[in-house]
This record gives sequence, C-alpha cells and structure tokens, in this order.
Amino acid sequence: MMTKEQDHLAQIFSEALDRVDPYKIITNRLNLSNEILTVAMDEGDISVNLNDFERIIVIGAGKATAKMALAIEEILGDRIESGIISVKYGHTEKLQYIKTIEAAHPVPDENGVKAAHMIETLACSATDKTLVINLISGGGSALLTSPMSAEIDGEKIAITLEDKQAVTKSLLACGADISEINCIRKHLSNLKGGRLLRCLRPARSLNFILSDVVGDNLDTIASGMTSFDNSTYCDAISIIDHYEIRNKIPPHTLKALELGNLGRLVETLKKEEFNKVQADNILIGTNRIALLGARDKAIELGYNVQILTSRLEGEAANAADMFWAIAQDERQWELLEKKPACIIAGGETVVTIKGNGKGGRNQEMALTFLMRLGQDKLEGKGIHFLAASTDGNDGPTDAAGGFADAAVLEKSRKMGLSIADYLKNNDSYHFLEKVGALHKTGPTNTNVCDVQVLIVK
Repeated sequence: MMTKEQDHLAQIFSEALDRVDPYKIITNRLNLSNEILTVAMDEGDISVNLNDFERIIVIGAGKATAKMALAIEEILGDRIESGIISVKYGHTEKLQYIKTIEAAHPVPDENGVKAAHMIETLACSATDKTLVINLISGGGSALLTSPMSAEIDGEKIAITLEDKQAVTKSLLACGADISEINCIRKHLSNLKGGRLLRCLRPARSLNFILSDVVGDNLDTIASGMTSFDNSTYCDAISIIDHYEIRNKIPPHTLKALELGNLGRLVETLKKEEFNKVQADNILIGTNRIALLGARDKAIELGYNVQILTSRLEGEAANAADMFWAIAQDERQWELLEKKPACIIAGGETVVTIKGNGKGGRNQEMALTFLMRLGQDKLEGKGIHFLAASTDGNDGPTDAAGGFADAAVLEKSRKMGLSIADYLKNNDSYHFLEKVGALHKTGPTNTNVCDVQVLIVK
C-alpha cells in the first residue's frame, strides 16, 4: 500500500509522462487537409503537398516509436505504402500499415540487426518521388544495429553484433554517459551519425524526434541517424582511452576506429553534406516538457514547486546526495520553497558498476537517498523521494524507479536489510523489491530521460 505522499509522487510522475505522450503530441501537431500535410512548429509551420509524391514510407526506431507510428497511421492511413519500425520488447502498439520488429535494449541483439537491414533496404529504395516519415526516439541506437563493414587495400573490416555487444557492455559498466556511448556507436555503424540520410537521398524526409538526451542534441538522440555529426573517429578513441577500457574493446573494433582516425574510412555526415539533403528534423518532446507537466500536477496537489534543472547528470549516488542536501535545507529553512514543497528535476545520471546485482540509475539514486535518510536524526520525517525513468524500464529492469522515505526505511530495518551491502553490489532492485518500494508503470512507450521528485512537508 502506498502512503499518501507516495501516491502524490506517483501522480506527479504520471502527469510528466502524459505531457510527453508521443501519440498525443503528433496528433496535436500534424494536420492533413486537401492532401497538404502540415506540421505546427513554434518557429514556423512545415507543409508538404502529398500530391508531389508517388510513395509514402515510414521507418524508425526507439522505445517510443510505436506510439509515434500509431499517430502517423491515424493521420495518413492507407496513404502509407509500407513501413518498418524497431522497438524494445514489449513497447508495442497495434499497427495496421507499419511492420513492427521487437529487439533488445540497451545491449543489442539479432533482431536489432534484422530490423536495421530491413529498414536500410527500404530506405535505399526511396527516390525523389518518395516521402519518408522517420520516427526516432531514445533507444534507437541499440534497436537499429547495423555493424559497419568496409574493405581497405583488400582487407575486409567487418564489425559483428558480438563486437557491438561487447563495446556497449563495456561503456555501460565504466560510467560513460549517453553522448560518449553514442559517439562510439556512430563510428561503428552503417546508419548512425547521419548515415541513414545517405541511404534516403534523394527522398524528402520528415524526421520526428523524441529526445532522451540531456540538452536535446539531435546528433546524440538515437546516435543522430538523421543529423549531421560533429564528433570524429578521434573523439571515439579518446573516450575509450579516457575510461581506460582498451583491453575490453575487441581488437579489430579498435583497429577500425584507428583506421577511421587516419582517414581510411568514411566519416559520419558533416554539416556541409547535411545541407544538401531534403530533411526536416522535428523535435517533438523533451525532458523539460515532462517537468512542466510534473510541476502543474504538483501545484494542483497543493505544493509549492521549484524545478531545479532538466540537465541532471553525473553519478546517480552523487545526485542522491544533492537531493538529500536540498531536503534538509527545505525542512529546516525552506531555502527554495515554503513547505509543503515539491522540488523537481530531470536528466540522465550514470552508475559505475562495481557489483553483480540488478538495478538502474534511478533505483540506485533512490537507495542512496534512503541510506541518507537512515543517517538522519529525524529518520527522514516529512521527506519523500521518487526517482524514475520515463520509459518505464530503469536500466535492465521492469521497474521505472523507486521510492525513498521514512516508511520504506522503517520496513527495511524491520527486515534487517543492509542498505550499504546492496549498494556495494549495485543491487538496488532487489532491495527495493523486498520492501515494496519499486515504482512499476510497465512500458510507457515514451522516453525523455528521467524525472526526480522530492516532497518536503
């Protein structure tokens, strides 16, 4: 049973999700009238005459892409000639015209390779009489895996799925952030880093993008399949050296990056080339929009609200310490807002994995916060915290995140659980599961990073 405050935290998070529902966003922004498709944009509408095209195809990848596809089907219906999307297992919708392939995330699998091949084939069939609707959301990097292959001086350079799995696991474990991970992914792929646009030329494309990265950089979301890329092979090698993981990267994968750095492999798409392509990148949803939804719900529930940032990064444990510091200031001095206060933040933290447990960055944050509550002379009285991922899957788990408050602390003590031991093993999931403090939403079919909500009463 949830406490009243936990219920409030859940409601606030739910409103954040609703505000970035990709189906609602697309159906609100797109209008089709007399074969003129119009995309409403703050900076000026984009209009396309469908009579100018012989074919309309839909492609895409990401955790939120199925809901985006559902909206596109409702608007375009049987005008869609064909379509293929790749989504995370379970993140699906019932579609009529667009084929769905389910694949693994964050570590790619064979289905992600299959989806990439099918989408690349469809993309390469596009002509100047083809309108391509591209639906991109977070997770697209793993869900659309097209390992790079090339031939240099008679020697074949071929990256395998197993290579990309090894690289992804090493980067996730060392604490690299999503921009760093995607920099390397882009330089080992046939589709990322704008390379998908090379397949689509000379077609016109409308690329609808839901951001799951801090700062909403288009070249990082799903590894920037339809954006120009500022990063280089040199940057990719520098990231590997920074985290000292050369010995964990397959040798021929390193060789490919080094050959690219020497100019022997084609770079990702750069701005000059991008400017010659008929592509509109349309950012439809962000973490900031989710935080505004959370704010409005918190106000409705009677709280005085402060949004800290949509750019929270760094180690999850350090972020938890920051929230604990804020909670104490609020309880004692009302430093940010008068009580009852609700402090909201968003972004995407990381966890440097040292143990063999199960969990995600938000569960790790909640458990670290709970440990701080246990050191409080008031034992967390009046303080309630939720950290959760907007896609409904925090790390490789079936929970969005976790709660931390005095009720959770008391239950864990009665059960004799050692918070420190579980944190040492990066096993936040099993701790929170035992005390009933996991927040499970199921797949939300949206994805705009994470949301943290702190209540101080």
